[in-house]
Amino acid sequence: MVTRVYHPHATCHTQISSTAIAKSLTNTSRINYSVIYYVRKKEKMQRQPERKKEQEKEIRDHENDNKNNEDEIPLMALNHVSRLCKNVEKSVEFYTKVLGFVLIERPQAFDFDGAWLFNYGVGIHLVHAKDDEDYKLPNHTDNLDPMDNHISFQSEDMEGMVQRLEEFKIKYLKRTVGEEEGAAIDQLFFKDPDGFMIEICNCENVKLVPQRSIGRIKFPSDRHNPPVELGNDDK
Repeated sequence: MVTRVYHPHATCHTQISSTAIAKSLTNTSRINYSVIYYVRKKEKMQRQPERKKEQEKEIRDHENDNKNNEDEIPLMALNHVSRLCKNVEKSVEFYTKVLGFVLIERPQAFDFDGAWLFNYGVGIHLVHAKDDEDYKLPNHTDNLDPMDNHISFQSEDMEGMVQRLEEFKIKYLKRTVGEEEGAAIDQLFFKDPDGFMIEICNCENVKLVPQRSIGRIKFPSDRHNPPVELGNDDK
């Protein structure tokens, strides 16, 4: 097939075969694609040093933040919780029999009555409240409010803890939260002999998701600690 083509610099119409036109267009397309590929590759290579500098700066800033955090907060772990109590013997019985704490030796240098208990990686220090220190104890009512100040223990058998509380005839409040988010948390709330709130929960269902970079801070992931989900910066 022959096609009549008008050339702007020609004095007459030129006859060119369709095969020649197709071949010319194909070669032109190949040239265009080659140019585009070369330009894109060159742009990418030009961006690489800039991106590398940005990454190096992010690493330096990250290390500086970590260093500052480590210098300012040289902490290791929660050591103990202190509790005032009216009757040391009664409180020791509660924390050892109901919650499984172990009575340990207490420094003899202390000149006030009390007891030290330990289990689950944390201590509870009981201090005998003097007669005029009742105001320091919580209002001892039967009301169980999860919003009150409390300490919380993680459990792997919530039903077993319910049976234990019922065995010791301890009043408790039971509730479940977070079901709509797909990570339900079962909670038990009750009080010790002096009215301090205690919670039992199965919080291993909840992942710790830092809102910002955690640097070198390490969250242990053993049976007593919930799993950790790192942010994108820490993966």
